[in-house]
Amino acid sequence: MQKKKRNLIILILGLLSALGPFSIDLYLPGFPEIARDLNSTTGRVALSLSSYFVGVSLGQMIYGPLLDRFGRRTPLLVGLFIYLFASVYIVYVTSVDSLILARFIQALGGCAGMVAARALVRDLFPVTETAKIFSLLMLVIAVSPIVAPTLGGFATAHWGWHSIFIILAVLVALNILLVYFWLPLGAPPDTTMSLKPKPIMTKFWNVLKTPQFYTYTLTGSFAASGLYAYIAGSPHVFMELYGVSEKQYGWIFGIIAMGLVTASQVNTFMLKKYTSQQIVKVTLLCQVVAGALLFFGTIFQLIEMYSMIVLVFLFLSTQGFAFPNTSALSLAPFEKSAGTASALMGALQLGIGAIITALVSTLSNETPLPMTGIMFLCASVSVIILYWGNRKIKTLERVSTP
Repeated sequence: MQKKKRNLIILILGLLSALGPFSIDLYLPGFPEIARDLNSTTGRVALSLSSYFVGVSLGQMIYGPLLDRFGRRTPLLVGLFIYLFASVYIVYVTSVDSLILARFIQALGGCAGMVAARALVRDLFPVTETAKIFSLLMLVIAVSPIVAPTLGGFATAHWGWHSIFIILAVLVALNILLVYFWLPLGAPPDTTMSLKPKPIMTKFWNVLKTPQFYTYTLTGSFAASGLYAYIAGSPHVFMELYGVSEKQYGWIFGIIAMGLVTASQVNTFMLKKYTSQQIVKVTLLCQVVAGALLFFGTIFQLIEMYSMIVLVFLFLSTQGFAFPNTSALSLAPFEKSAGTASALMGALQLGIGAIITALVSTLSNETPLPMTGIMFLCASVSVIILYWGNRKIKTLERVSTP
């Protein structure tokens, strides 16, 4: 593959993958204004974030089989058009319940990009390069938490929160053009694949029971859920408890996200010397330490705004190592079923994320404890799953070795 074409493909896949994070990060600074405009509370508005995660989780289970059966392009374009129409509809909602429902529909469309992008990485690049490609995608994806909250804060302050969803509509229209004209088709349609419920569930089950898949998918899912806990809790913590403005929150969010960007690119160099398994193990231990400092620092009231920023920066930096390596390890055993495996991985990740964001919103109080406590819990669970799963994999390898 020519270098110029390769870079363009990675850029398009990165933009497709970034659609989900951008849809979340862009409207976070608008929470207080959305709540005032729709006569609600920020905690209630935060449920639109949970509904988005639920929609993404369920939607990926639908798109996985469709991407394998009909090829990558058609289901992807259908999903992007659903996202486009939902974004325009949100501009006209008049109640928080309508917003919650519309965000669910928006997620059902947008998640097509996330599933297709991961499957196309498996289609278009050698398995030995997938961790590196996922790290490069992280460079594009990580622009979202840097640019989106700042842009969202600016848009909310100058044009109102409705403008956020006009921006998202324009962004997805750009994605549609890039996919149609420049993105390769990827794996051909599998016309032998049945779309009846029983064969589909059998295929999902065959993927799920693969030890390498469930170990690294669940490990990555709980590690990422610490990030989702931060996303759900940070508007309340920084704008209401610490009293920063929408613009200041956008800058704080962007600065913290720089750690994730930097780590994802350091990961590409680390892979030249260490395996993905080694990197994941060290990364998650560091995440637990940062989570513990956040949790116990909050309990003993040792944390103020600047120390919160530093510790969250360290905590989220680990995602730059965890995401690309757990994703690559999860998908490595699959070639023909990359769409199904990608969908199941994303569904589990976002399903757990939906529960976590709802939990943070429900437990919200006048302290940062719901956010920091759940971040620490997620990090701890991810390490437990990693060590338990690796023992299972090693046991099976010994049994299968003659």
